[in-house]
Amino acid sequence: MEDVTIRENIKAVEKTIAVTCREVGRDVQEVTLIAVSKTKPVEMLQEAYAYGCRDFGENKVQELIEKFEEMPKDIRWHMIGHLQRNKVKYIVDKVYLIHSVDSLRLAEEISKEAVKKDVCVKILVEVNVANEETKFGTTCDEVKQLVYDIAKLPNIRVKGLMTIAPFVENAEENRPIFSKLRKIAVDIMKENIDNIDMEILSMGMTGDYTVAISEGATCVRVGTGIFGLRQYMS
Repeated sequence: MEDVTIRENIKAVEKTIAVTCREVGRDVQEVTLIAVSKTKPVEMLQEAYAYGCRDFGENKVQELIEKFEEMPKDIRWHMIGHLQRNKVKYIVDKVYLIHSVDSLRLAEEISKEAVKKDVCVKILVEVNVANEETKFGTTCDEVKQLVYDIAKLPNIRVKGLMTIAPFVENAEENRPIFSKLRKIAVDIMKENIDNIDMEILSMGMTGDYTVAISEGATCVRVGTGIFGLRQYMS
């Protein structure tokens, strides 16, 4: 029964994305659905893969590495959780995109390890738009300078911005958060910084991804909406 549920869930999310895009005049091809598979067993990922999912999001380096080894090699792995500098070396040649770069020191470490492994790592700068104390991310005021600084580093490419909006009962409450991130991205694009583009806006999760899409999200990170409630590995 599990596989039917996951398949049906993905189908439902894809339909909602398509409807939302149509309503706001966007091309559905502009929005990538990332299946947030953190804490989920490989069997569940395999079911999502069989349905057609190729973008998976993980929070922890160890879990990403283990799943990378077990899953097909055409998967695009997204590191969406907080990344510690001492773990960078394990994933620079495995991830498609790191969403959670929130400091120059972390970017420097990614650059250093990318040079060692002769890869170019695509990253997003994480912005704590809501200024939540419990969340990581640079501030709205500091993000532009951080992007300028990262742009000078070798083997690293800033592709856009990411934010984790507050958990709210009413998704509309997060509209100003998403709107602000998009505005910051537009402002940075106007600077025409070498080695920087703002084509990716990673924002919106299970509870608020439709609002995020209507405000310009190009990546939505959906976990519960696909896999059900989180399961913690012992």
